[in-house]
Amino acid sequence: MVERKVDSESRAFQRQWVTEYMFTDIAGKPVCLISGAKSRDKEDLKRVQRELRGLIRNGKDSYRQKMENQLQQNNVGEVWRGLRTISDHKHQNSLPGKDVRWANELNHFFNRFDSAMRQSPTSAADSPTPTAAVPPLTPQTLHTSSIHPAHSSPPPTTASNTHSTQGSSLSLSTTQVRRELRRIKAKKAAGPDGISSRVVRSCADQLCGVMEHLFNLSLRLGRVPQLWKTSCVVPVPKTSRPKDLNSYRPVALTSHLMKTLERLVLAQLRRLVSSSLDPLQFAYQPGIGADDAIIHLLHRSLAHLETAGSTVRIMFFDFSSAFNTILPSVLKDKLENSGVDHHLTTWILDYLTDRPQYVRTQGCVSDRVVCSTGAPQGTVLAPFLFTIYTADFSHNSTQCFLQKFSDDSAIVGLITDGDDKEYRGLTQDFVDWCQLNYLQINASKTKELVVDFRRHKHPPLQPLNIQGMDIEAVDSYRYLGVHLNNKLDWTHNSDALYRKGQSRLYLLRRLRSFGVEGPLLKTFYDSVVASAIFYGVVCWGGSISAGDRKRLNRLIRRASSVLGCPLDPVEVVSDRRMAAKLSSLMDNISHPMHETVTALSSSFSGRLRHPRCGTERFRRSFLPTAVRLYNKDFCS
Repeated sequence: MVERKVDSESRAFQRQWVTEYMFTDIAGKPVCLISGAKSRDKEDLKRVQRELRGLIRNGKDSYRQKMENQLQQNNVGEVWRGLRTISDHKHQNSLPGKDVRWANELNHFFNRFDSAMRQSPTSAADSPTPTAAVPPLTPQTLHTSSIHPAHSSPPPTTASNTHSTQGSSLSLSTTQVRRELRRIKAKKAAGPDGISSRVVRSCADQLCGVMEHLFNLSLRLGRVPQLWKTSCVVPVPKTSRPKDLNSYRPVALTSHLMKTLERLVLAQLRRLVSSSLDPLQFAYQPGIGADDAIIHLLHRSLAHLETAGSTVRIMFFDFSSAFNTILPSVLKDKLENSGVDHHLTTWILDYLTDRPQYVRTQGCVSDRVVCSTGAPQGTVLAPFLFTIYTADFSHNSTQCFLQKFSDDSAIVGLITDGDDKEYRGLTQDFVDWCQLNYLQINASKTKELVVDFRRHKHPPLQPLNIQGMDIEAVDSYRYLGVHLNNKLDWTHNSDALYRKGQSRLYLLRRLRSFGVEGPLLKTFYDSVVASAIFYGVVCWGGSISAGDRKRLNRLIRRASSVLGCPLDPVEVVSDRRMAAKLSSLMDNISHPMHETVTALSSSFSGRLRHPRCGTERFRRSFLPTAVRLYNKDFCS
């Protein structure tokens, strides 16, 4: 029994807060403890244990004070590393230790779509990888009401897309370059050029003139320096226990100078193509996020379910490495059709083609390969280029619509009396369009969620078939971080939030037992615990059951007792955030629900008319609840 206690105290020497003084002062004490236990010298044993506990306590206090000083100095990175050490948080290693052969295999796997494109014919009917037999496609075979073919003839020549002989219309100033250089985060990893982000940021005034000349020269010539578009790919595991090469996500590290130029190009590109973007694309839009996509989907679904005999079918598509399958030549046509000038599209095409890339893992670097397909993940332009790539397929009618959040696409069918013809037609059109544009749908991971509250469900709904495979209908699906089920009652989501909140509350207790308190502990709660409990609260805050609300509030009360200060319960946080979200919808004219909200404005006062609700399910959803909160604040 005594030896077990001695071993537990001896393990304290492995902690980071055990200082060098402690090792020097009592270097022989653990041996004395064990020998004392064997010789039954209890007095000596107690004395040494008492000294050891005092030294450990002093070491912890010193370590905590060090973190508090770092927090006051705004050194957030070191603070979080210290908190992970104290709480025993297992930080996932994103650089698995393998040999060079494994790194080369991984690099070729990440570049597999480029190899498939080189081997496949250039016909639009061919797909990069074999799929189910599909007849040859042409743009004329698709519904022109919802699709603008990638290879259709360009629009009439205008001033915006005329090939200028004087170079790109985008000209950067020294002030713009200096401002972007100063915005670089100082602690970001260096790219293949080895230039530190801290150096670039600190020397912004000295570098802005030179970089302004190089940036404008690159845009004018339509060429990107080879080193700037070289990618160092870091494999990040998708799961805690990767099983194969597909379990890793390729994240590219590129030059900070190139990222600065990308930000400047992105600002101009966003203005040029804003009118051509899909209005139901919720990603990478200012003031719009995942919450807005979920709110839009649920509002239209619940409003439709108010009608008798109605059902909702939602098809959640899964793509295989969507960013890596972008074909630059197809993207170039889409950019020019959107009004981007020839020189800028040529620059983007050069940026995406002939890109050297290599994989770096712990202790080894793979050979370099040249890639001319896809957009590297982790770069500034890649997400927005994918948005442009998928913008020419859109559909939004009273019975069916397609909404996107980057590569998370969902087709929602608002079906009445079992008439799902438009839903099936749109799904098939989207599958055909994806094949035409070299986007690979993973049919085995594509799922359908059917919401049907009818008492008599005759005849039963028939499954949809994609690429020769019947799509599985599931009871629950995780969409953009929240769990939706076929009853829309948020029980699955509440269970997931409760489990995650419990696990993170344990970390909070560990910190408190260490002696961490005050603003440092509150910061950890807000960033780690509260962010998990209140994720997507604007979507489910007014709709969860009383039992689920009590469970989550119980977690919050436990956290409050650990912090020693009162915390807002779920209903207070949800009301505050829903009111803020409604205000954001009313101010953002580009939001897909802006017209829906403004249509509720009263012509006699500044209040909003309450939507007509036939069921309690719809009345407790986001928009009716937010309207009641808005009118309550307006009256007060």
